[in-house]
Amino acid sequence: MRTNHQYVILGAGAAGLQAAYYLEQAGADYCVLEKSTSAGTFYKKYPRRRQLISFNRTNTIFKCPKVNLRFDWNSLLTDDYSFPFANYSTSLYPNADDLARYLQGFADKYKLSIKYNHEVRQVSRPHDAGDGFLINLTSGDEIHAETLIVASGFGKPFIPEVPGIELTEGYEDVDISPEGFQGKRVLVIGKGNSAFEVADIALDHASLVHMASPRAVKLAWQSRHPGHVRANHVRLLDSYQLKLLNGTLDCNLLSISKHEDCLKAVVSYVHADGEQEELVYDRIIRCAGFKFDTSLFEGAIKPETVLGGKLPATTPFWESVNIKNLFFAGTLTQARDFKKSSSAFIGGYRYNTRTLCRYLLGSKDVKGCSKTLATTEIKPLAEKILERCNTNSALWAQFGYLSDILIKRDDSYEWYEEVPYQALSEGLFHNEVHLLSLTFEWGEWAGDVMEVQRHPTASKAYTNVFLHPILRRYRYGKLIAEHHLLEDLFGVYSAEGEQGNVLSRGGMPIQQYHQVQHVEPLEAFLETNRSEKVYHDFLLAQSGDCNDEYDKRCAECSTSATWDG
Repeated sequence: MRTNHQYVILGAGAAGLQAAYYLEQAGADYCVLEKSTSAGTFYKKYPRRRQLISFNRTNTIFKCPKVNLRFDWNSLLTDDYSFPFANYSTSLYPNADDLARYLQGFADKYKLSIKYNHEVRQVSRPHDAGDGFLINLTSGDEIHAETLIVASGFGKPFIPEVPGIELTEGYEDVDISPEGFQGKRVLVIGKGNSAFEVADIALDHASLVHMASPRAVKLAWQSRHPGHVRANHVRLLDSYQLKLLNGTLDCNLLSISKHEDCLKAVVSYVHADGEQEELVYDRIIRCAGFKFDTSLFEGAIKPETVLGGKLPATTPFWESVNIKNLFFAGTLTQARDFKKSSSAFIGGYRYNTRTLCRYLLGSKDVKGCSKTLATTEIKPLAEKILERCNTNSALWAQFGYLSDILIKRDDSYEWYEEVPYQALSEGLFHNEVHLLSLTFEWGEWAGDVMEVQRHPTASKAYTNVFLHPILRRYRYGKLIAEHHLLEDLFGVYSAEGEQGNVLSRGGMPIQQYHQVQHVEPLEAFLETNRSEKVYHDFLLAQSGDCNDEYDKRCAECSTSATWDG
């Protein structure tokens, strides 16, 4: 039997459900194909220890549900915030079983069109499919999709090309019972969260635990990237530095072979002039992560990949770079912010997925992300920007990755919410004379992240290290001005966002502080950017000449030229 749908989503995990929610709300023709009997089955197995590293902070100082999504990394987005994960768990590090229950509850509550027990055998593009796809199921049925959204996750483990790697155990099915580690010498291949998860389980029982990979450990609290190693897994680092036989080896693993009734690993150290060593272990466990599985796609439409095949290569709006109408959602969207922002987590990719659905429902155009601010006056514009900074969770979670875009028209602004920031540098809106972008970003720092020197005044906000908003002015794709809002520990940038937790700062009542350090500097920046003088000054600073061949429309260097150029 053959059926047809405008949108087909592969996978009823968190990303698939999030996409289905927005397509369902829009009344779109879609279905979700799930090979298992329920939604969220990934979390019935992973992580192996069952403790998630996605935060679930159920008590905060804020009342606004939009703000509280900054601290809730598991809830899916809804229009009315009516289905929080907090109803399923109150633990800061929740159990994965609770997330699996939550995802099934979400699918049921919103009556999403999910076809369970529908396993995909192959995806192809025969001649009669046009730019769409023919999805062949193992049952023999066929489904035609005009647009395909792959939200099925990585698909298979990444296996390093090391001689003897077949002698190892894999994270995906390793026995992690305490008795299996009792008195054993254990080597864990990898230094990511899954590797530390297994090492921490072994730590209480093994005679020694080593971890091996060419790169040094990267800790999330140092890098500010939530995908780096998290604090709840890292007891081994104490036991290493305080000489309890355990260790993290920065090395290349050259080979693995049998040695009597054990396993021999040959390593070459990257920080020791290439010194080689032969080490003997009782168990070697591979925890090197996962990679995107392209085997479902017929040869002519195999999507290109990046990072050694780990992830699909995509446009800024998560479409395959080589296969038209093939889109990705969920953890597969992290290629463009790999190890930088939060697209590896529900708390990040839920926003990517919302933007993707707006884009698709807008006929693959950003108009689906557009709203209108019906004024061009400075004060209401500044108020709206500060309101977004105080309450928005998408830009906060997807720092430096998603952005709001404001385009000046005669008597209003076109305001595009949560657009991939990289799209600007790849041609989006390059014909616009007056464009503002709004992002949240971390600043640069050197040395100990716990001893950052702060400069708490608006005039030095560009030195901010903590996550903070940045407003940028573009003209015909060129960045010509930038304004940093002074960082704030609570993420509050005007008196309207205060919750009574701060009474004064910098010798001023908190309301006055926000006016002086946030509101007035922002209004001054917007006022300066009303005229073309800022562009004139930019050209002079760049070349000493306003006759720039890229754009000769500087209103003859008139300092009174309006924003209309």
